[in-house]
Amino acid sequence: MKIWVVLFPLLALQLGSGLFLLWDILGSILGIKSSPLAWVYYELAQIGAVIGLILGVMVSATLLLRSIRKQRAAEESLRLASGAFMEVLHERFDEWELTPAEKDVALFSIKGLSTADIAGLRNTSEGTVKAQTNAIYRKAGVSGRPQLLSLFIDELMSDTINTAVPPSAVQTIEKVS
Repeated sequence: MKIWVVLFPLLALQLGSGLFLLWDILGSILGIKSSPLAWVYYELAQIGAVIGLILGVMVSATLLLRSIRKQRAAEESLRLASGAFMEVLHERFDEWELTPAEKDVALFSIKGLSTADIAGLRNTSEGTVKAQTNAIYRKAGVSGRPQLLSLFIDELMSDTINTAVPPSAVQTIEKVS
């Protein structure tokens, strides 16, 4: 059900009741004379104001809880995707039979570090890092860093990520969505 179907009438009730009560209070304070209202209508207006306030609190609480659930689901999805990305990385590295040094260089390369930065972190020469990245690209069947990264992005965007996510987490995410 669309929330606006409930929200607009509730806002109209609250606005109308609030204006009535404000007019009544200001009339008393400022001494504005108006034709008297039958007590039945006066009481109905006050009951409407109270009902509007109570419903407003209930709708606000419902929207807040829904928002919190969606935020938690989004955070959980992000956490699962992050974990799944690392799993996919390690699976592909093993599939391509990368050496431990090549795995390090590939990971640093995917993170966006330059050849000089990788050489500095690994305490090796830039030439060694270039040779290792060329070996990585050859084993992965790509021509450069953008294509290497694209392999992992494509895989994460495909349905194969669901195999890395526990079924209970998928059900939780689907319930919240």
